[in-house]
Amino acid sequence: MSSHSDLLAAQIQAAISRAIERGDLIGTVPATIPLERPKNRDHGDYASSIALQLAKPAGKNPRDVAAILKADLESLAEVSAVEIAGPGFINITLNRASQADLVRTILTAQEKYGRGASLSDVKINLEFISANPTGPLHLGHTRWAAVGDALGRVLTAAGAQVTREFYINDRGNQMDLFGQSVQAAAMGQPIPENGYQGNYIADLAKDVLAQNPEITGLEEVQRLIAFREAAYQLQLKDQQRVLDVFNTHFDVWFSERSLHDGGSVEHGVDKLRSQGHVFDIDGATWLRTTDFGDDKDRVLIKANGDLTYFSSDTAYYINKRERGFDICIYMLGADHHGYIHRLKATAACAGDNPEYNVEVLIGQLVKIMEGGEEVKLSKRAGTIITLEELVEKVGVDAARYTLIRYPVDTPMVMDIDILKRNTNENPVYYVQYAHARIAAVLRNATELKIPAGLENFDPAQLSHDRENELLGSLAEFPRIVAGAAELREPHRIARYLEELAGVYHGFYADCRVLPMGDEAISPIHSARINLCAATLQVLKNGLDLLGVSAPERM
Repeated sequence: MSSHSDLLAAQIQAAISRAIERGDLIGTVPATIPLERPKNRDHGDYASSIALQLAKPAGKNPRDVAAILKADLESLAEVSAVEIAGPGFINITLNRASQADLVRTILTAQEKYGRGASLSDVKINLEFISANPTGPLHLGHTRWAAVGDALGRVLTAAGAQVTREFYINDRGNQMDLFGQSVQAAAMGQPIPENGYQGNYIADLAKDVLAQNPEITGLEEVQRLIAFREAAYQLQLKDQQRVLDVFNTHFDVWFSERSLHDGGSVEHGVDKLRSQGHVFDIDGATWLRTTDFGDDKDRVLIKANGDLTYFSSDTAYYINKRERGFDICIYMLGADHHGYIHRLKATAACAGDNPEYNVEVLIGQLVKIMEGGEEVKLSKRAGTIITLEELVEKVGVDAARYTLIRYPVDTPMVMDIDILKRNTNENPVYYVQYAHARIAAVLRNATELKIPAGLENFDPAQLSHDRENELLGSLAEFPRIVAGAAELREPHRIARYLEELAGVYHGFYADCRVLPMGDEAISPIHSARINLCAATLQVLKNGLDLLGVSAPERM
């Protein structure tokens, strides 16, 4: 969905093209045009440094290049003024009616406003939780559950075909320990020393016995397997339930076991061997990842025939690429920095482009504060606080929004006391309140019978500075969404919404939207109601990209 900036960029490209044809400039038309919204609106609605970029190849002074483009741009119907500033910046002011016509664009596009095509036809596999099915999802998973889901929404809005994937670590020693722990609880025995503690183990034991009363009569080996598998299914179902409540949904729940059972690991090793990067020493099979910047080569199969975790990782990457994904995004925890080189080297060994086909995002830790103290203990899991407990404390919207609004590469602190407050210092409340406030204004306008809808919209009515500022903010939304997708940073949406809410409150304070007392209803009331409706739509679209609700009443 294009905005003023896209249209203006295209017009500047056309002006450059004409200047080259006339012989006024030498060079090529740039693929992208830099456009900024000046903080000070006296400098126009948009500023571009394009003349500085074109000056060198043209062999001209940047101000002279700006002057060549100025004449062309001034002739555009929607442009009211073009100024040259400083070393050659071009400041462009749009005429007010043209700027205000954005309201028509937004109200026509509705939920599609902000969506773009920068990633169209790109197939992305987004793996954003990798967890053992041996306990409740904890705080570390919670950050990714929110950010990963929002990133999936943002990438989709940029046109990508996104598959959200949960990697189930359902193989290895921890699964046996989990089975032993549940079995011990069910049979009234002490849980193994290095087993799983926490009240949830006793709950699982009770549920397994209720589902399968004969289980305790099985012979020892069969009994352990039966406990392990039954508890696994119950715990996985519980993780799925909790994520569902959290508004986070996965397309694929991928089992690590399936890689081993289906021969994918051997297939992966064969594929890497065919690329010439697998070698054998002392009975072990290695991948020469040092060819591609890894700090050491990695063992795939030990001398005793055991497969390493790394063999699963390589098989999984190759599996994703063979399923047709162009880009594989991994969202990993703070302790997984070593995986960046490893996964990129694996991609290179498989004959892929490690700078395009694989991306690794590392998320830092989250601390929870309540009553001025860090919360560490979980009633249910024994040690680390769970996703479910966080939601019980603050609600889905506050938890999601807060986890998303910070860059993931920085550690963050969540203050429960602030998130429970209905005040402006609680960011999710601030944004949702703006949405609810506009919804209330629109309800009042309906009661007062103010003609709304685009058939009653005259853009020329919107000429106040505050209206212009609000229109400027609304025009930025598509660019913010495209940037959040390109940089894989959904927090940019949250920060934008907070800014937009602030600009709306300023507009509402200075521009009377509803008539007072006996004041006659006029076209300016209709124009402002439409501007409010456009703002409501953008707030809703933005909150939807974060998986956060947009309440009509608060």
